[in-house]
Amino acid sequence: MKVGIYTLGCKVNLYESEYVRSLLEKANYEIASFEDICDVYIINTCTVTNQSDAKDRKIIRSAIRRNPDACIVVMGCFIEANQDLEIPGVDIYIGNKDKGKVVEFIEEWMKKRETLRKNYKGRDIPFEDMEITKFEGRTRAFVKIQDGCDNFCSYCIIPFVRGKCRSKDFKSVLEEIKNLVEKGYQEIVLTGIHTGNYGRDIDTDFAHLLKEIVKIKGLFRLRISSIEITELNEDVLAVLKNSNVIVDHLHIPLQAGCDKILKSMNRKYDKAYFKKKVEEIRSIRPTISLTTDIIVGFPGETEEDFLETMDFAKEIQFAKIHVFPYSKRSGTKAAMMSNQVDERVKKERAKRLGDLSKELEDTYLKSFMGKKVEVLIETNQEGYSYGHTSNYMKVKVKGIYASETILSVTIQSVDNAVCTGVIKEKVTI
Repeated sequence: MKVGIYTLGCKVNLYESEYVRSLLEKANYEIASFEDICDVYIINTCTVTNQSDAKDRKIIRSAIRRNPDACIVVMGCFIEANQDLEIPGVDIYIGNKDKGKVVEFIEEWMKKRETLRKNYKGRDIPFEDMEITKFEGRTRAFVKIQDGCDNFCSYCIIPFVRGKCRSKDFKSVLEEIKNLVEKGYQEIVLTGIHTGNYGRDIDTDFAHLLKEIVKIKGLFRLRISSIEITELNEDVLAVLKNSNVIVDHLHIPLQAGCDKILKSMNRKYDKAYFKKKVEEIRSIRPTISLTTDIIVGFPGETEEDFLETMDFAKEIQFAKIHVFPYSKRSGTKAAMMSNQVDERVKKERAKRLGDLSKELEDTYLKSFMGKKVEVLIETNQEGYSYGHTSNYMKVKVKGIYASETILSVTIQSVDNAVCTGVIKEKVTI
């Protein structure tokens, strides 16, 4: 039977979908394009915003229209947040646990043709252990080390749909990464819902995990998908200082550059704390790429508050800003706040901050012109090879090189956030 899988949302979802793919392949299902006429469609959903919910519904409807006789499986955060949801045409509903039983559920449905639903009430969702041995179509592999969140930011539904923080077994993480490296993956991305919180429930911590991972033979790069500024403690920064396996890039969500708004968001730091930590990081890695997320138009944000955020973003000199207009999310404290910002104002502020992001990114990339960098090749297109550097600059070089090739390159020019480089030599590790 042919199965099409569609993944929305975060890197954790990508990892979980890859795990589901591996289970289906072991059970002799044929993995096809989601656009094909399939016997089974699996949609792994996101619910971080109301717009995410709308996109979930759109993708679900498209699968039902493509083949009304197919088994439609919808799983993930959207289902966990809407446990009584009924969508005509959907056959199997799975929340954020038991994704690993998807083959069993599909086969049960094939026999009985009865709607099947698997959800959990409350935040005490057990950790569902998963392991992947490959990451289809990618040169870097994600490894999920943690699930859940205990931060309860006022705009965010995720702690309610992903449950409390819980961690993957320490040795299992190391074994999974070793196996992936042995299969040729030279870059591993650690991912989780609250990645830096790893280990607090199993008598260890994130720094200890990092210390052991960087010792793995053959691992060229270790990337952290995202980490809170409050989790970049002395021990984590010590690993960053002493290991060149950890890449020269950190994604640290700021969300607002105004203390009033940060407090209203229930973030766990202020501007002074954030700036001090950034200074510590740059004292260790002077040219590190620091990228961030910022929400504009949060309830109560005035023009003055927004300008304060703009000024702080310039002061920090982020390499890139992912801009999100605030989305009112049902079930959160922020959704009940009375001082909501007009949609037109949010859109206009998002454009201004987006323009600033482009300026900051261009400045950062051009600072590497004439400098030598190492590029891990990923794809080829029209006579060029493309890849990323440790600090996540996208680089193209003339010629066709196999994926996983590492090239020493001198940056010659920058155009539309893509660097062009001249090859100096191949690198062996």
